[in-house]
Amino acid sequence: MPICVKEGLPAIETLANENIFIMTENRAKHQDMRTLQILIVNLMPTVIATETQLLRLLSNTALQLNVEFLNISNHTNQENTTNHFKQFYQTFDAIKDKYYDGVIITGAPVEQNEFEDVNYWQDLCRIMEWTKSHVFSSLYICWGAQAALYYYYGVQKAALQSKVSGVYSHLVNNRQHPIVRGFDDIFFAPHSRYTAISRDDVLTVPELELLAESPEAGVYLVSDTNKRQLFVTGHCEFDRITLKNEYVRDYLLGLKPELPHNYKLKGEISLSDQTSWSSHASLLFANWLNYYVYQQTPYYLKELSS
Repeated sequence: MPICVKEGLPAIETLANENIFIMTENRAKHQDMRTLQILIVNLMPTVIATETQLLRLLSNTALQLNVEFLNISNHTNQENTTNHFKQFYQTFDAIKDKYYDGVIITGAPVEQNEFEDVNYWQDLCRIMEWTKSHVFSSLYICWGAQAALYYYYGVQKAALQSKVSGVYSHLVNNRQHPIVRGFDDIFFAPHSRYTAISRDDVLTVPELELLAESPEAGVYLVSDTNKRQLFVTGHCEFDRITLKNEYVRDYLLGLKPELPHNYKLKGEISLSDQTSWSSHASLLFANWLNYYVYQQTPYYLKELSS
């Protein structure tokens, strides 16, 4: 939330240069407040766990949010969630005339397929096109980030020789950018994917800025220059047991997975309770909600289509 102080206070200029939002008394008196509308397009196979992870991070703010979930008709998952979808999820036709302050599109375990070969690709394209006129800010995660970079900017993904799985260190490229406000120079985040996007491909697009990357896992945070789209190639929303569950799943399927990188395991499939990325995840989501959504979104959302 912004800090409200008297206009002319000397600290305002210094804090503004540090991307700390200061609101003057006059602006505060004329500010309209309302609940932010957030839509989640959940494509992960672990539907309920992913809901919990994302809501946990979204709740780490003083802002009041109204969160809705969207189901893509051709999307399937590993859980028997038909009744869950009917009760808690909406179809695109039901929400296509609504407006949202923010949308989150998750990852999906389909990155080894060509985008056009994913059975719900056309439905996802329809949603991504719709966000241009009905959503103020969009946050894309893992495969969702790859899909959006491809759809909007033509950035291709490439297959990796082996799966990137584990917790990796990352470096901040631009400390003045608001989305990385409060980040340590080196921070940690989980990855779990078979494909990657090239930093050179990102840097050749003038509308994109590479904000953080990993020496081992590659590109991590990318933003558009208008600060309306944020692409996260990892899974900072993962809780402490998600990588373990993925490892165990692959192990029991006989896929002989490598142990997740920098993820403490005891024996072959039993892991400790240590995490090293939860504070970064909370800060990333808080910064997105504050700087990309709350501080910029119009009070009357229908203005998005004008």
